[in-house]
Amino acid sequence: MEIVVKKAVKEDCEAIMNLIHELAVYEKAPNEITVSMEHFIESGFGAKPVWEAFVAKENNIIKGFALYYIRYSTWKGQRIYLEDLLVTEDMRGKGIGKLLFDQLEEECKSKKYSGLVWQVLDWNEPAINFYKKFEGVKFDSEWVNCSMDF
Repeated sequence: MEIVVKKAVKEDCEAIMNLIHELAVYEKAPNEITVSMEHFIESGFGAKPVWEAFVAKENNIIKGFALYYIRYSTWKGQRIYLEDLLVTEDMRGKGIGKLLFDQLEEECKSKKYSGLVWQVLDWNEPAINFYKKFEGVKFDSEWVNCSMDF
């Protein structure tokens, strides 16, 4: 098995969106996805892109992705916010998630961002255990998530 991790390109969007749907099913929220493919593509590859991603491919087929954007902390400066990291169910446990996470760490270091932040559902034990393997990861139970839909 040879896995290649690279920056996502516009042509990867359909496969990434399919994996986003797989993630929504796993997170017990399959009906929560409302973004259109056109909006997704425009948001990543249009005039003012707001997200970037790395994809992991085996035989040119996407087996995982890490989608992120740059957020600004008034205390820490620019940081990568990892929105989603997913490896297809049939490829989990083969080191692909680590390859993607390592690439995010490298991106942080090469662009001199102050860190990497993300959220994980409190019931998602496999993900929590995955993140615990990385040196320096801190879990913070102090903050309450808030959102507002329009």
